[in-house]
Amino acid sequence: MERLLASYRAIPPGATVRLAKPTSNLFRARAKSTAPGLDVSGLTDVISVDPVARTADVAGMCTYEDLVAATLPHGLSPLVVPQLKTITLGGAVTGLGIESASFRNGLPHESVLEMDILTGTGDVVRASPTENPDLFHAFPNSYGTLGYSVRLKIELEPVKPFVALRHVRFHAIDALIEAMDRIIETGGWNGERVDYLDGVVFSADESYLCLGVQSATPGPVSDYTGQQIYYRSIQHPSGEKHDRLTIHDYLWRWDTDWFWCSRAFGAQDPRIRRFWPRRLRRSSFYWKLIGYDQRFDIADRIEKRNGRPPRERVVQDVEVPIERTAEFVEWFLATVPIEPIWLCPLRLRDAPNSTGGWPLYPIRPHHSYVNVGFWSSVPVGPEEGYTNRMIERKVSDLDGHKSLYSDAFYSPEEFDELYGGEVYTTVKKIYDPDSRFLDLYAKAVRRQ
Repeated sequence: MERLLASYRAIPPGATVRLAKPTSNLFRARAKSTAPGLDVSGLTDVISVDPVARTADVAGMCTYEDLVAATLPHGLSPLVVPQLKTITLGGAVTGLGIESASFRNGLPHESVLEMDILTGTGDVVRASPTENPDLFHAFPNSYGTLGYSVRLKIELEPVKPFVALRHVRFHAIDALIEAMDRIIETGGWNGERVDYLDGVVFSADESYLCLGVQSATPGPVSDYTGQQIYYRSIQHPSGEKHDRLTIHDYLWRWDTDWFWCSRAFGAQDPRIRRFWPRRLRRSSFYWKLIGYDQRFDIADRIEKRNGRPPRERVVQDVEVPIERTAEFVEWFLATVPIEPIWLCPLRLRDAPNSTGGWPLYPIRPHHSYVNVGFWSSVPVGPEEGYTNRMIERKVSDLDGHKSLYSDAFYSPEEFDELYGGEVYTTVKKIYDPDSRFLDLYAKAVRRQ
C-alpha cells in the first residue's frame, strides 16, 4: 500500500492515472501514456480465508487462479468464478464478470461485502452497503474511472470435489431457451438439482445446455488440458451426453482453449497441439499472441497478401432479457458469420448488498437475462465498427446491455442513458473531483 500511494504521488497532476499492470483482459485498444502508472505489484495475494465465516480478504490484483487455489483446500469457492485464470477479483468487480453459477449467484460484485478503494483524491476509502454506499453501488462497471479496489472482502460458498455434467442437445434455439428458463425458475432438470448452467450454440439446429451438479462421489474424470478439447466434447447427435470433472478442472474448463479461440492460433490442430507445451495452453499465453498481432498488424497483413479485405474485430458479451434471447440469437446467426457462441444465464441475487441497485449496469432485479458471448472477426463493412454498431442497435432494441471490455461505438447521449448517466457524474465529482481518472465514456468509447 505504501508503494501504491507513493506511485500515485509520483504521477504528474496533469497526467491520467493508470495502472502499471503488464497484463489485461480488455479487448479495446487504448492510447499510449508515458506517465508512470500505479504500482500494484504488491497487491496480488489472498490476504486470508475464513472457512468458518466463509469469507476471504483478497488484494485487488489477485487473480482468480490464485484465489481459487487458496479457497478450494477449504472446500470453498467464490460464488462466481469468471472463466479465465488471469482475471483479477478487482477487475471482475469493476468490469463485471459472469459464469455458470450466475443463474443462482448473480455477478461477482454481488458477493462483495466491503472494499477499500483508492480514489482520485489519493485517499483509500472503505465502501460497503452502509459506508460510502454511493461509491459501493456505482463501482461495478466503472472500469477504474472511480478508483481502484485494493482490498475486497467477499463471500464464499461450499463446493464438492467433483462436478457431474450433462450436455443436452437441442435442435431449435427457442426450445433451448425455454428449457434454460425452466431450470432457472426451478433450480433443476428432470427432477435433479442443477448447480451450474451454461450453453453453446454451434448453429441454428445444433445447440447444447451444459448442466453441472456438484458431487462428492469418487470416480473417473475427464481431462481437457491435454489433447482433448472441452467444447468439442459437448457435441453429440441427440439426447444427453454425460461427463465428470474435478471441481478445479470444471472451474477452468474454458481456459485451456480460451473457449474455442485457440483455434485461431492452430492450437486445436492435432499435429500442432501435441507439440504445444501444456503450460502455454492457457488464455494468458493466447493474450500475448493477440498483443503481437495488434502491435504488428499480422492478421491484416496476411489478409491483404491473400487478396482479402481487413477484418473487424467482433469480441463482445451482451446481456439480453431471456424472453428476447431466442430472437437475438436467431438474428445473430442469420446476420453475423461467427460461431460458436456462448450462452450464460444470470439473475441478480436477492441479497442485502444489492438493495441500492447497480446504476452503471442497470438490469432488472427478479428477472432472468442471458449473456451471449461471441469472440471473432468479420470482414470490414462500409464504416468503422459496422458490425459492432449493428449489434449495439439490436441489443438496445431488445432492452439488453453490452459489456464494456471491448470496442463500443455509442454516442454520448446513448451511453449516458445506458450506463449510469447523472448517477455516475455525481459519484465521479465526489470521489474524483479533479478528474485524475478518465471518465467512463472516454475510456470505453473514445479508447483514451
